[in-house]
Amino acid sequence: QVQLVESGGGLVQAGGSLKLSCAASGRTFSYYAMGWFRQAPGKEREFVAITVRNGDTVYADSVKGRFTISRDNVKNMVYLEMNSLKPEDTSVYYCAARWGSSWPLPSNPNQFEYWGQGTQVTVSS
Repeated sequence: QVQLVESGGGLVQAGGSLKLSCAASGRTFSYYAMGWFRQAPGKEREFVAITVRNGDTVYADSVKGRFTISRDNVKNMVYLEMNSLKPEDTSVYYCAARWGSSWPLPSNPNQFEYWGQGTQVTVSS
């Protein structure tokens, strides 16, 4: 069982930056693939980024070059650093966990077992 708690959301102007954090419980954290997803009102939940135990990462095309996902396997933390934010990045951002790290890395929300409660990110124009 893994429990996830996100923090760091808020209101920011376009072009600004935010860093989201996700605290995970459990002794086997490092074996989990950790992902960030987002969901805007009236839209489906969409993949943002994923990182696995060895530090490999995959990003959605819409955030590539602007967002950076990272993890600290000692502190059981996952981060999403978001730069050059755009109004279309406005969403509730969710942290998610899935056991294992085999390729291809998962990007479908249905492939993840554990979810946090989400944190709101609002980017004003």
